[in-house]
Amino acid sequence: MRREASPRPVVPRALQFGDEASRQDAAHLGMWIFLATEVLLFSVLFTAYALYRMTYPAVFQQAPAHMDVFLGTLNTFVLVVSSIVVALAVDAIRSGRDFVAAAFLSLASVLGIVFLSIKAAEYAKHVRDGALPGAWYAYEAFSAPGANLYFTLYWVMTGVHAVHVLVGVGVLVTLLMRTLAGEFGARFHTPMELGGMYWHLVDVVWLFLWPLLYLT
Repeated sequence: MRREASPRPVVPRALQFGDEASRQDAAHLGMWIFLATEVLLFSVLFTAYALYRMTYPAVFQQAPAHMDVFLGTLNTFVLVVSSIVVALAVDAIRSGRDFVAAAFLSLASVLGIVFLSIKAAEYAKHVRDGALPGAWYAYEAFSAPGANLYFTLYWVMTGVHAVHVLVGVGVLVTLLMRTLAGEFGARFHTPMELGGMYWHLVDVVWLFLWPLLYLT
């Protein structure tokens, strides 16, 4: 008589790392690896900026005079405040104050949208002036050789960053909805910590873009 093979035991999802602490450590490690790839992406852009700045030093020194320093600085303030608010949200959820955390996430999401709105207004001004990337460059007030390269880098670097901000706002809104649904609390809040890590990276990258493109 042929014996039937006994069914394999069913392993619950996300239990391959053992206890909860091990799973949280694995999640944080995965996020750090992801953030490292993001740093590599922006490092390529910063390297390109450095190379072209060495090739056209005079042009890259004159270019910030044609930028809206006020809007760039205002956006820096908005993003720094939003990063602080996200940190407060994580601290609140760790202590079990879920409604306070939700309020902070709401404020951080609004600040992210404010940042994108200010950036859109700045982009619109550049379009009106003809300060466009590549072959579309037609900014008569700054027509020195290499000026189009500066604005091409400006559009690419700030554009890639803006996409990251947009994704970050989506992450914050998702975390907000899950917090209001009662999914996070003092015992489980790893996704909020990971989302906060991503948002802080977005903030740090802008703190490098702001002086490079607006001040130096």
